[in-house]
Amino acid sequence: MTQSIAMADKTVLVTGANRGIGKALADEALARGAARVYAGTRQPLTDPDPRLTPLIVDVTDPVQVEAAAREVEALDILINNAGVMLPDNPFEPAVFERHLAVNLYGANAMTQALLPALIGSRGAVVNLLSCVALAPLPMFTSYSASKAAAFSLTKTLRAAQAAHGVKFHAVLAGPIDTDMTRELDIPKTSPEDAARAILDAVEQGVEDIFPDPATAFLTDAWAAGPDKILENQFAQLVPTSAATR
Repeated sequence: MTQSIAMADKTVLVTGANRGIGKALADEALARGAARVYAGTRQPLTDPDPRLTPLIVDVTDPVQVEAAAREVEALDILINNAGVMLPDNPFEPAVFERHLAVNLYGANAMTQALLPALIGSRGAVVNLLSCVALAPLPMFTSYSASKAAAFSLTKTLRAAQAAHGVKFHAVLAGPIDTDMTRELDIPKTSPEDAARAILDAVEQGVEDIFPDPATAFLTDAWAAGPDKILENQFAQLVPTSAATR
């Protein structure tokens, strides 16, 4: 576990906040007393809650990312939720690049643009990943690879930014009932239940979050497994002076 962070009175930014798990996370942050929630979307958004501030941002557009970062006055928690999951033939180039552009490069672009604000608040980044970051889903090769890469990025930044007090949380979710999984005929967790579990874990300081019945059984095994042991060992090799700026 890392240091906990309560949601009350915090400023939160959620990308992909117009629907599904992103909207549920924005709503849940408001329900927990967040002072302001920036709702990042690619299209205009309206909401009656005065604490919610719409923010136009396509995470694959560097100009929009930088503009969004300038608009955010202060930030405690960045939730990188925007993502795509497209079926493809194994590593079809265009589809593979699209997954990387959104799920990996987009999340990193938002993180880097907002890192100064997060260092100032000693805040947190929450990356919405998937359990396929641990074991690939054969019919979604590009999606699985992009989420595995994003998980590796999360762990790398977690170690590199520890000296600055910024926490990095990885959400390794199973199937959530959103538009993205509409065609999958399998049991799914509601976005609202997943959002509550995710923010519970963030508030408790859990680094790697398994927020639904399909993945919750992995929590204890993961914490004691070789991947986590090696991550913790390697993190000790990062000199305080070498933290990413």
